[in-house]
Amino acid sequence: MQARESASLLAGKGIEGDRYFTGVGTFSPEVQDADHQVTLIESEEIEIFNRENELDFAADRFRRNLVTRGVRLDDWLDREFQLGEVVLRGVRLCEPCAYLSERTDRRFPKAMLHRAGLRAQILVGGKLVLGQVLTPRPA
Repeated sequence: MQARESASLLAGKGIEGDRYFTGVGTFSPEVQDADHQVTLIESEEIEIFNRENELDFAADRFRRNLVTRGVRLDDWLDREFQLGEVVLRGVRLCEPCAYLSERTDRRFPKAMLHRAGLRAQILVGGKLVLGQVLTPRPA
């Protein structure tokens, strides 16, 4: 996991250079569906987890592609939203798994249940730049 100032997203595929984009992710052979194209997590949830568990994990430990601030991601489930020119659709909550627990802390699954982010499908690709605002798409 690497923090970047920008990234290119391809519709129906994922983030250019991501391990799932290239097919070498841990679960790549099993997952080529819409809800594995991009994952998001709220920075506020990371901060709460760290505070409640007296930890100081950086955002990359949570293994999500995009980190948001000031947006409740659960509200975007089954909705289309936009970041710059990129259009996404929230397809499933990104619940904690045993793999992530092994890479972070044993308390992670219980502490982050329903708080670990959102999986999204890329409907319109383009370039994302740090600081872009997430906005709803008209219904």
